[in-house]
Formats: sequence, C-alpha cells, structure tokens
Amino acid sequence: MSKKALVEKRPFLVLSVCAALLYYFVQDSAMPDPFLVLIKGSAVGLLAVYAWLRHGSQSARLLAAALVAAAIGDMAIRFDFVAGGAAFFVYHVIALALFLRHKGKPMEGKDSLIFITLLLGTPLLAWYLPADEGMRIPVALYALALGAMAAGAWASDFPRRMVGAGGVLFVISDLLIFSEMGPLADSVLPALLIWPTYYLGVFLITVGVITTLRKRAPELRVVH
Repeated sequence: MSKKALVEKRPFLVLSVCAALLYYFVQDSAMPDPFLVLIKGSAVGLLAVYAWLRHGSQSARLLAAALVAAAIGDMAIRFDFVAGGAAFFVYHVIALALFLRHKGKPMEGKDSLIFITLLLGTPLLAWYLPADEGMRIPVALYALALGAMAAGAWASDFPRRMVGAGGVLFVISDLLIFSEMGPLADSVLPALLIWPTYYLGVFLITVGVITTLRKRAPELRVVH
C-alpha cells in the first residue's frame, strides 16, 4: 500500500505515529508542559479513534476503551505517578477482558513457558526492582495486572507476532520504569527506551487486533 493510500484509509493511525515520534523528540524540550501532555496523550488517543472507526464489534469497542484509559494514563503520569498507574491498571483489566474473549488453543513448549514467565515472572521481577522497599508491594500489585494482560495477549487467538509481541514490549517498558527506581536510577537507558517500547507495544496490539477482527467479521467493517 502506498503512503498516500495509507494516509487516506488510516489517517488516525498515521497521525498517531506522527504524534508518538514528535513526543519522543520534544519530551525533554522547553515546550510548555500542557502541549507536551496533549502530544503524548494524542499518540495513543488517536489509536483509540482508529480502533473505534475501523470495526464495529464489541471487541473493537473494548480495545478502544482500553486505549482511552492508556491515553489518560500517559497524560496523568506526567503529573502524578499513582494516578497514571491507576489509569494503566484499568487499561490492563480491559485489555485482559478482550483477550479472554478470544482465547487461543492450548499452548505447549516454549509458548507455554513464555506465558508462565509473563504471568508470574513480571510481578516477581517488579518486586525486586525498586530500591525503596515501601514501593515494592504497590509496584508488584500493578505488575500482576501487567503480566496478566501480556500473558492474555500471548494466549489469545490473535497473531503472536503482533499482539503477543506487543504485550511483551509493554512489559519491558514498565519494567524499565521500575528499574529507574533501583538498578538503572543513574542510567540513560530507561529514558531512551521507555516511550518507544511502550508505544510500539500498544501500536502492535491495536493493529493486530483490528486487522484480525476485520478479517474475521468483514460485515462489521466501518465504511467511511
């Protein structure tokens, strides 16, 4: 598909990518904070619009609702870490509900191992990352929802190379955030990787889910 066709058929997807790239390069600039917040929130917010408009199923509506919660979290976390985390917790719960609606076949071998690692390894690792012991319980509780979401994405019948991989990238992004509270507190690595891994993860989940839904239920495609 040409760039022109992509812009014409999926304008909100293109605008989302543009907003995400813009935020990455201006996030530490002297731009007034309200503008930075709007740019950041619009990246995933536009993915929510894309999901809502591209398919009329209940599953697409769930995805759009989850993305709205994530966009709110993106904006809120610049002001309050707890408020942002609460919004992302809502994202994980809604996204998990979506993935449970689309359970895949029983897993075995390495897929089963990855599922268990995401489900149990995520909160376990998150527990040990903060240097402040008082943060370990809330971080681990949040990571339970994070790991369940990613494990649900991996176990769903959506393509793992997109939706499953997206869940893994989301986990990596949040673990990098937690690492800033401990072992990587003085490293530039989290600042460089948190936003790209997070956005790419959400992007892959969104496109993977919507593309699959449109193939399975073409009658619910929204006509523009």
